[in-house]
Amino acid sequence: MTKATRIQLCSLATPQMRAFHMTWIAFFLSFFAWFAVAPLMAVIREDLHLTQAQIGNTVIASVAVTIFVRLLAGKLCDRFGPRRVYSVLLLIGALPVMGIGLARDYQTFLFFRLAIGGLGASFVVTQYHTSVMFAPNVVGTANATTAGWGNLGGGVTQMVMPLLLAAFVGLGAGSALGWRLAMVVPGLLLAAAGVAYFVLTQDTPEGAFERFRAREGAPRPSQGTFRLALGDPRVWILFVVYGACFGLEITVDNVAALYFHDHFNVGLKMAGLIAGLFGTMNLFARTLGGWLSDRSARRIGFDGRARLLTLVLLGEGVFLVLFSRTSTLAWAIPALLTFALFTKMSNGATYAVVPFVKPRALGSVSGIVGAGGNVGAVCAGLLFRAQGMAPDRAFLYLGSAVLLVSGLSLALRFPTPAPSLGVETSSEHVEIEPA
Repeated sequence: MTKATRIQLCSLATPQMRAFHMTWIAFFLSFFAWFAVAPLMAVIREDLHLTQAQIGNTVIASVAVTIFVRLLAGKLCDRFGPRRVYSVLLLIGALPVMGIGLARDYQTFLFFRLAIGGLGASFVVTQYHTSVMFAPNVVGTANATTAGWGNLGGGVTQMVMPLLLAAFVGLGAGSALGWRLAMVVPGLLLAAAGVAYFVLTQDTPEGAFERFRAREGAPRPSQGTFRLALGDPRVWILFVVYGACFGLEITVDNVAALYFHDHFNVGLKMAGLIAGLFGTMNLFARTLGGWLSDRSARRIGFDGRARLLTLVLLGEGVFLVLFSRTSTLAWAIPALLTFALFTKMSNGATYAVVPFVKPRALGSVSGIVGAGGNVGAVCAGLLFRAQGMAPDRAFLYLGSAVLLVSGLSLALRFPTPAPSLGVETSSEHVEIEPA
């Protein structure tokens, strides 16, 4: 069986499409659980008596550990395949999600928030699995769609978690107990997804990962795939670029609800709804970035992918600067959504490039670039942690940094012909079919 050259959205008949749907569902639930505490922070802040600096530390903790877990996940995928790695990650990740309800002080809350950050490694496994399942003519779209629909969990959780809290409070639990009970729900969903992933997917079109590794040219653990990835300058360019787009996305996921609650004096549910709109742009925006990258490559070659990445990063930086300068809700919401559009397109365009950098070290490249997103988030989190730093000024500085980074993508270069991911590069049009 070969890699899929089409995306048949309503089909589960092939292992490629089962992997497609299971990856985005698993990543959706991981993202939902990863940021489930963010829309509840106004309640948690009062319950645990957290200071601004302590809240900043929890934001940094939620993304800092992911740097190392993403690097590890990429290496593990190269060695064991995505099916086993994803299943174990989801099952283990469910424990701190439910366990955070046991936190009674800042220290234990910080510990569980740090542990939950490990779920961010699910992104690397998602991108690895779709990269080995789909052919070059559609891999950018497949990667962007599964990641985008997964990132959608970061928006949905902003809307759903305040409603879950309200439901538990309505049943008689106080707000202090209600947020703890609400966190059990995403934990249970993660555990169920871990079992389902192991049962319903396979590693590659050929089946077990051992067959894929045995095929000529496939990566083997003894070949030093991680070292191979580390030595390629393009990997580090993408590392920085992804920090400037995905790093900002997860930072906004963490702080948006609290920012609108404090800065524009809106209620917790409304703040969660507005922040949720930022995440729901993943429904189409990240896919759009990957799809445009595939089309650009088909028209003008791999330089088209780099040029598109530059353009969408420029748009991201411009609209983040504009968002930072808005003082009314009526202007802040459209500025936020336009910033979200370009940010998520940048994410999709970045991982439309990743599979072609070092196909023999795909897991390691995915892990390193993915870790770059979290390094960017940690750097952004330090701004929001700083005493005396107004959040709107932090957004201004971040937007300016993105504008500087946007030019880096023009330095990306690929050999001619470009690497083919183990199959001949197809000249077919990208197809996304309903059935």
